[in-house]
Amino acid sequence: MSADVVIVDFGGANLASLQHALARLGSSSVVSQQAADILSARRVLLPGVGSAATAMTNLQRTGLDRLLPSLTQPVLGICLGMQLMFESSAEGDTPGLRILPGRVARLEASVHRPVPHMGWNTLVACQPDALRANIAAQDRVYFVHSFAAPVGPWTTASCEYGSEFSAVIARGNFRGVQFHPERSGAVGARLLANFLTL
Repeated sequence: MSADVVIVDFGGANLASLQHALARLGSSSVVSQQAADILSARRVLLPGVGSAATAMTNLQRTGLDRLLPSLTQPVLGICLGMQLMFESSAEGDTPGLRILPGRVARLEASVHRPVPHMGWNTLVACQPDALRANIAAQDRVYFVHSFAAPVGPWTTASCEYGSEFSAVIARGNFRGVQFHPERSGAVGARLLANFLTL
């Protein structure tokens, strides 16, 4: 396996966009659901489009639900990929990978705050994180999500949409972002470049 990044295929979409974003940074990637590919990867990426229930069903079918929490190389979860790192999700009352404690909850909608949360927003830094190197407080990133993870000791940056939620998380070799770096222009490219240096 000569790719810099293995993108885990659990039945979601947007994989080509991620591959193109990595290629623009000079990084090679492959999409795979094979345990041997994932174990030998330099870095692993959990992509971010799909439903929690479908994703976990596919991960359980392939045994990756047991493999992924045991990885020791840098792992980045994007949007849904980050949400799957938690104990459970209110989306379909779905169990997660249990890498992090807590339950992913549905965002609360209002007349002036529709769900899904779709568009550009800024991050509030909670603690230092190499994943956010050279990303300033006023920089904006692109969100598309209806569910969000709680804020806790793992939160390195938060965002607010009716209530505060985890926008960037870190625990050991596991990182996650609720937004889509592949859709976030130069700021997203910087974040992916930072991931490639972890």
